[in-house]
Amino acid sequence: QVQLVESGGGLVRPGGSLRLSCAASGGSFGSYAIAWFRQAPGKEREIAAIIRRNTGSGSTYYTDSVKGRFAIVRDNARNTVYLQMSSLKFEDTGVYYCAARPIDLAWGLRPHEYDYWGQGTQVTVSS
Repeated sequence: QVQLVESGGGLVRPGGSLRLSCAASGGSFGSYAIAWFRQAPGKEREIAAIIRRNTGSGSTYYTDSVKGRFAIVRDNARNTVYLQMSSLKFEDTGVYYCAARPIDLAWGLRPHEYDYWGQGTQVTVSS
């Protein structure tokens, strides 16, 4: 069983950048696909980005609204996945969660497809 802890959230102005971290413990980190979900106030949790177990071409997924602005990277030696966010917009505001699952055959775009979750970190984009 893997435990996930997010960090790096905060308050940022539109156009700014943040880097979120998802640190894992208690499991074989390299055997899990990791996703970042986000949830805005009053809205459902939605996928932001996914990185598969094996990094390389075609190993990442981004929802359309973050393509070209967000980058998901994993460091298996540090048991950590990062979400680098740039050109942030008001609509990026929300709680960001990382999630893990051992299945890696499909992208897994829905929250119920993931077995393990962190507690979330708040990202607020405001002027």
